[in-house]
Amino acid sequence: MRVKRGTKARKRRNRILRQASGFVCRSGSTLKQATQRTEKAMTYAYAGRKIKKRDYRSLWITRINAAAREHGLSYSKLIAALKKANIQIDRKILAGVAFENPAAFKAVVESARATAK
Repeated sequence: MRVKRGTKARKRRNRILRQASGFVCRSGSTLKQATQRTEKAMTYAYAGRKIKKRDYRSLWITRINAAAREHGLSYSKLIAALKKANIQIDRKILAGVAFENPAAFKAVVESARATAK
């Protein structure tokens, strides 16, 4: 009985071509180009996931700093006061409160100021 091979290889090739489906010119249609481009794209995607975390953290810090300066504090002094007052709010939540609910942020700043002194 004759054994026909190639199903696994075809499956692998089609997987790579499916991943490269939106790429321009031969990068999305020929196997060699598609393999190179998808590997590069996956490298960028991996790095991008790390960079995204950094970008969001800096955005939160910027928002907290802007809101803290409205109440006469700098970002670093506010964070130091929060640590001293043992108020454990992470930067994401603090930035969200500062952005969406300024009155609640003011209450957090005042409680941090009162207990830090």
